Amino acid sequence: MRVVLPAGTTETALIDGISAAGAAPELMEHTPSADVEILEYGEPVASPVTPVSPNGCPTPAAVTRAVREVVGFDVSIVDAGLVRSTAAPTVEIGADPGADVRESAAVPGADAAFDRAYDYGASLPDDELLIGETVPGGTTTALGVLTALGEPTAVSSSLPENPLERKRRVVDEALTASDLEPGDCEGRPLEAIEAVGDPVQPTVAGIAAGALESGTAVTLAGGTQMIAVAAALRHAGIEAPLSIATTSFVADEQGDRLEAACERVDCDLTVTDPGFDGRDHVAMERYCAGEAKEGVAMGGALSLVPDGEMAAVRDRLEAVCARLGIEAEGDAGGDPSADATEDGRGP
Repeated sequence: MRVVLPAGTTETALIDGISAAGAAPELMEHTPSADVEILEYGEPVASPVTPVSPNGCPTPAAVTRAVREVVGFDVSIVDAGLVRSTAAPTVEIGADPGADVRESAAVPGADAAFDRAYDYGASLPDDELLIGETVPGGTTTALGVLTALGEPTAVSSSLPENPLERKRRVVDEALTASDLEPGDCEGRPLEAIEAVGDPVQPTVAGIAAGALESGTAVTLAGGTQMIAVAAALRHAGIEAPLSIATTSFVADEQGDRLEAACERVDCDLTVTDPGFDGRDHVAMERYCAGEAKEGVAMGGALSLVPDGEMAAVRDRLEAVCARLGIEAEGDAGGDPSADATEDGRGP
């Protein structure tokens, strides 16, 4: 099993009220770069930040890393528009960071990114792929793409209280800037992404399309951001079987809407509960309280855990948190740069 993780950035994450309170823009830019280092090495190596919320909730990269240490899987990281360098090895497809969706074109190179990602996905020799993502601002851009495609619009959030109306106002402004109405991009998903998306979306879609074309089984590892990618694939006429794997935290927030969305885009759905409610540790408590929920292929990675092994994952998560400076009682190591983005954990 290979986990492919496109990582990128979008200036949409810098819009006031889209990111978590206290998250400084200069730190937010490092979040995806830090995420991929945690997944690859177990802790940040070159990144100057550790993505941790003020309440002690670590990035989902910590959970995915914990699963990797228990289960073992190959990882390929794709630079899908990183604005900051990372020490993790990356596959380059020439993607640029995304612009603010309220500009006339949020992802000017969406077509080219999709084509290069398609070639990469088609070249992979694996029988199965899990494709995840890390991109601050990702649920807002997902909402933008779903709206432009004319799909039902409900996305998740990495905060307990989802500022959905704020996101909808941003998307309304974005559509106006691109001279679009909801549904104008039906059947033209790359136009939707170019107008109101982010560079991770055409990268994930391209990798998935290329892999599916070559006969590889594909699972989109994530929540409502992956619903947007799946919708883009279906609007592109790709009818191959496709699955989505996410966490119980997303499923609990979305309720019946998640299953309905998966049915609409003809995707099988796997939901995994990591059992965090049974542990007295701040990181797991914050997930149970509704923070983070998903991202960095967390739900897909958890779906790989064999029966009886989830306790070992929880043990490893405590060890990963200790490496990240997150103590069980909630001290995030005293690092003033420790922060997370509201949108960046990406369900």
